[in-house]
Order: sequence, then C-alpha cells, then structure tokens
Amino acid sequence: MMIEVKNYSQRFGKIDVLTDVNFSIGPSEIVGLIGPSGSGKTTLIKSLIGLQTPSSGTVTVLGSQQPSLRQAEKIGYMAQADALYEDLTARGNLRYFGKLYGLKKDHLRARIEAVLQFVDLKQDADRPIHQFSGGMKRRLSLAIALIHEPTLLLLDEPTVGIDPALKKTFWHEFDQLRKSGVTILVTTHVMDEAERCDRLLLIQHGRLIDAGTPAELIQRFGSIDEAFIRKEKV
Repeated sequence: MMIEVKNYSQRFGKIDVLTDVNFSIGPSEIVGLIGPSGSGKTTLIKSLIGLQTPSSGTVTVLGSQQPSLRQAEKIGYMAQADALYEDLTARGNLRYFGKLYGLKKDHLRARIEAVLQFVDLKQDADRPIHQFSGGMKRRLSLAIALIHEPTLLLLDEPTVGIDPALKKTFWHEFDQLRKSGVTILVTTHVMDEAERCDRLLLIQHGRLIDAGTPAELIQRFGSIDEAFIRKEKV
C-alpha cells in the first residue's frame, strides 16, 4: 500500500479535528479527498507528509509510519498557498528546490527542463515570479512538487483560484502522471472535480463518512453533494 491510515485521530488542545479515520490507497490511483472547507482535509495531508504526530492511531506512508523523513524523497507536496521565491525566476525556483532534494548538475538541469515542459512554462522560465499570474504560480508549484520524480503526490486544493481552462489542463496532467505510475491524493471541495478521480473519500466534520468510486456514490445517493446532505441528517 502507498498509504494506510488506521484509527487515526488528531486533536489540538480540546478540539477534535479528525476522529477515527481509516482508509488505504494503492499504487497508481487518483484518490479524491472530498469535503467542505474546515472538514479536516489539510490536517490529514499534513499528517501524511509527516508534519505532525497523530494524537492516536497510525499513519503509514510508503511503508514508513509518520512522522518520518525516511520516504521524503518519494513524496511530492503541493500546498494550498504557493510557497515561491518571488524575486527568483521559475527556473531559479526549480533549481533551488531541486538542490534541496539532492538533485545535482546534469540530472537537475534535465529535471528542470522536463517539468517546465510538463506544466507549459518553458517560454516564461526566466521571468521573475512576481511577474507571474496566479495560474502560472500554481503551475510552477506543481512543477516544484514533481522536480524529484516522486512516486506519491499529495495535492492540497491544487486548482483553487484558477480558471476553468487551466483546471482542465491540470487534470489532464494528473491523468498523465497516474498513467506513468504516480499515486495521487488530491483534496478539493469542488464537486465537479470529484468525478475525475478513481476513488473518493468523503470527509465531513473530521470524520470519513463514506468512500467509493464516483459511479458507486452517485448510484447510491444520486449525486456526491447529496451524499453529504444525507449523512448530515443521520
């Protein structure tokens, strides 16, 4: 398994953010973590990348129990907010983050060109980031998450704030990555993206309330939105 979460709960002080979450993700899947803002999606992602210790239960990623740096070089992470150096160029940002992952010389140069091509930023690669649009910054953030060729990609609201055309481009890129063997967990609260996933995990009020393929959930509830409405009433 790429990810295995067992009886996982996360508490901050007296606040229960996530409660008794259980799921697993196999290789070469696109799995959507679907839920409204404030449901616990980002907290779960942070536990998967090892930024916090579970209050209870276990979170295992690529065979290593989190928090751990053992598998960091195999994980790509794209946060909700773009963490970019505004005075550097796109190529400069990629060079900086690539070096942090230990990429060197010819390999680093090759990876920079490959990811720039993948996100269609080659013609803008030598412009400083402060001249970039919001959509271009999101594309560069995706490129940075891919610079070290991760086998697992964790994307936290990757399409937030971008236009429909770029959103379509992103999902085409995600499909290509999945076909190349990358496993992707993507969080969103946008329902029209859910049907692009192989499987969905529905999270609400810090609990995993249902799971299945988009087709299964639509057959069961009529729509993915309706699943949340019905579970809220239970």
